[in-house]
Amino acid sequence: MDRRAVSAARVLVTDLDGTLLGGDRRERRRLRDALARHPHIKVVFATGRSLASVRELLRDDPLIPIPHWIIADVGASVIDGPRMLHVDALEEQLRKGWPGAEQVRAGLSSFPQLVYQDGVAQEGRCSFHLDPTGLTGALRYAVKDLGCSWTYSSGRFFDVLPVGASKGNALELLRRGMGWARQGVLAVGDSLNDLSMLSTGTHAVVVANAEVALAAAAPAREEVHHSVWEGAAAVLEGMERLGWLDCRSVTVGYHRPPVRWIDGGWRSPCSPNGILPTLRSALADERLDAVWAAAHTGERAPTATAATAAGVSLSLLPLSPDRWAGYFHRACKETLWPALMSQPDLIRDLPEHWSDYERVNVAFARHIASLAAQGGTVWLHDYNLWLVPAVLKSRRPDLAVGLFHHTPFPQPEVFRRIPQAEQLISSLAYLDWAGFHTADSADNFRRLFTSAFRTAPRLGVHPLGIDRQAVAEMAKARLGHRRRDAGGDTQLVLSVERLDYAKAPVRKIQALDTLLTQTPQLREKMSYRLICPPPEPGIAAYDTTREELESAVDRINHRWATPAWQPVDYIPHNLDFPAVVDHYLAADVFWVTSLADGMNLTAQEYVTTHHATHRPGTLVLSRYAGVARHTGSAALLTDPHSEQDLVAALRTALAMPVADRTAHINRLHDLLDLPAPDQWARACITAIHHSRTPEVDAELPVVH
Repeated sequence: MDRRAVSAARVLVTDLDGTLLGGDRRERRRLRDALARHPHIKVVFATGRSLASVRELLRDDPLIPIPHWIIADVGASVIDGPRMLHVDALEEQLRKGWPGAEQVRAGLSSFPQLVYQDGVAQEGRCSFHLDPTGLTGALRYAVKDLGCSWTYSSGRFFDVLPVGASKGNALELLRRGMGWARQGVLAVGDSLNDLSMLSTGTHAVVVANAEVALAAAAPAREEVHHSVWEGAAAVLEGMERLGWLDCRSVTVGYHRPPVRWIDGGWRSPCSPNGILPTLRSALADERLDAVWAAAHTGERAPTATAATAAGVSLSLLPLSPDRWAGYFHRACKETLWPALMSQPDLIRDLPEHWSDYERVNVAFARHIASLAAQGGTVWLHDYNLWLVPAVLKSRRPDLAVGLFHHTPFPQPEVFRRIPQAEQLISSLAYLDWAGFHTADSADNFRRLFTSAFRTAPRLGVHPLGIDRQAVAEMAKARLGHRRRDAGGDTQLVLSVERLDYAKAPVRKIQALDTLLTQTPQLREKMSYRLICPPPEPGIAAYDTTREELESAVDRINHRWATPAWQPVDYIPHNLDFPAVVDHYLAADVFWVTSLADGMNLTAQEYVTTHHATHRPGTLVLSRYAGVARHTGSAALLTDPHSEQDLVAALRTALAMPVADRTAHINRLHDLLDLPAPDQWARACITAIHHSRTPEVDAELPVVH
């Protein structure tokens, strides 16, 4: 046997009830999956149960890992796990001098407070129920006179044992026999009968739900950790703290994975742009040593870790549909999203669902902590994880933690309208770095901390571009496939956006109706196509917007349509990216009217498709979209809060001569030379990695 290999072994020794079997079922599943991913970690059960009882658990509970060894009967038995056979040589040492259960019962028959545990299989021990008041000095002396030892746990279990039997002694015999180094053993327990194994000099964890007496009696050594987590979560934490789990230099935290689990397989988004494909392309670089942590909802989750088709390492956090609905559909979309969109009057205080937001953020923090290497970099994304920094840093102060806001960040007075604003600020203060698309958003974030008398994290402005080469190649390839729209001098105005009141779709329809009223000669000379897929089912915040939009489209079409024409072509579903490119190529005008927008990549895609195919076009752009900070007045800027301005900008776009449209597209293309997704991601990760250096930039760092 290679003694070096044995001494380097990692051994998890854990109690069952209250420890391995304790806590949230999702944490138990995470623990099972973590052990399955790390088969080199040897698992030892240390339990008061008998072998027969452990067999039943293994048969009935799929979340229990298969043990390599079992210390049973409170340390009186040692079993070879795979073979389920008693190790006689060790048990002879542990049970030396044992008088037998019958003699013990007879010797203690004068103590009526003892109630023998009938029906409980026992080997090498004698177990009773005992009220705490019955643990008298006389009883202790009687056990000693029998040549035995005893242990009392959970305020009711009184176990009489051979004088040399305990979980700690059994562990020591096993450890020495196997050649395990003390520093390679982690013992985890919750009751007083675990004290002996927590006192053997190995690494140890006392779970949060442990008996008060165990927490008080546990050795005051650096190697003994008192966890704030219960059961299985504390076991996971113990392994994380020792660096036993497969950890990565870079951990990305986003509420969604870059791929979707559909019909038993992973499906990738077809667009090369957006946060999901952007991060996926960046993390496919093996040099980053990165893993993506994301939530997965549904009753049948895929394995906890899977490689996607793009080669991204993915680690999933299972969430129940109900938890996801409270977290995302309610707290995120009804409490936080209105503030980000600078619509504070729409903010709803939902205490019953804010608890879901808190719990999901805590679960994310714990999940990320289990994945991140010592001193690693954590890159969080968006408002969905605003409470992660505080929890994560309390567990893993060694990590550099950054958060990028893909949304705009509101002014401080709007942010403070969020009922839980102080809680959020307190968590965001734990960030080492915060990133934004625009300097305006970064400044709002900085001023929020100034008004709270706190020091803001280091800030970075990193505007995100698109994969222009991929879009250009797609546009050239689709030229011969693009759909034919009404010919002649009929112009097509296009918007491509998800259903969201922040995109102001109803205001566009109203402005178009006003334009036709003021300029009736445009009837049959222009049409508007709105590609507006709905959000995922269950987001009630958008129901009103959808109803208002559908009614507005029906009204304008009813009012203005002719037998051969209608003003609005409403497409309320997702299209694959080649089809979207076809619509870009067909459009004379691209119309963006966001009330607030982090960047807006569709505007960049439209400009790129027209530039690559030498087609004229016009971009009408909300001055509140992040991309407007880069186009300036080269785009036709519009104010979506003003119907008059919306009408005037659209009229100007429709009247623009072809030559001017060509120059317009060329100028925008030059101005939108922003970092490609992979360059952008690397710049953000580098900024987070260096954010913990002592020097602080005097000026706001800007990366182009």
